[in-house]
Amino acid sequence: MASTAPRSLADDLAPTGVLRASVNLGNPVLAQGTPDAPRGVTVEIARAVGERLDVPVEFLCFDAARKSFEAMATGAADLCFLAVDPARATEVAFTAPYVVIEGVYVVPQDSALTSVDDVDREGVRVGVKEGSAYDLYLTRTLERASVVRGDEGVDVFVAEGLEAGAGIRGPVTAFAAARDGVRVIDEAFMQIEQAVGTTRTRAGTTVAFLHDLVEELKASGFVADALERSGQAGTTVAPPA
Repeated sequence: MASTAPRSLADDLAPTGVLRASVNLGNPVLAQGTPDAPRGVTVEIARAVGERLDVPVEFLCFDAARKSFEAMATGAADLCFLAVDPARATEVAFTAPYVVIEGVYVVPQDSALTSVDDVDREGVRVGVKEGSAYDLYLTRTLERASVVRGDEGVDVFVAEGLEAGAGIRGPVTAFAAARDGVRVIDEAFMQIEQAVGTTRTRAGTTVAFLHDLVEELKASGFVADALERSGQAGTTVAPPA
């Protein structure tokens, strides 16, 4: 890593003297482990930011993106790792994405739904994880199908006998492989861009610092290596901004 950032950046981004990073353990592509011992690409990026600022890092771990967002919005966290979405961007200043994850549907094996367009029709109910990026996206974009929220999209899909469930490709594919009578629609309904964020109250130089550091970590191979170490080598690193 390069030399540490100016002290003013640390004072702005970590005013308590500790960088408090909000981590979503509910997204297994980005974070794994336990609240006491989190790991994964988001954890490694947070540590890289702390190293550059020359401050210790404290991890605040949650099981859902909406809780991670709330920690940022209420000031409990200094840094977050969330999907870029207009509903969040009113309060969060995002960097460019560091990884891109696909959102896909799971449906019953004998379902007539075979494409993304098929899902958006009257009478189709789609299970989603409440407050997730795909909840926000589908709530905004589905014109005829309806959204049913729960703790996990695939769980509410099964529990309520819905026509479709939504989620990120890796976990949804694993769910379908382990369960009889369901299949994944291979076509992605969205590209989920995951980025680093902080509050919009930060100085412009602080946001620029985060943006530049994320670009450096992508270009150097740091993000790809972190994904591989955490067993997520198939995840796509976002292109340069």
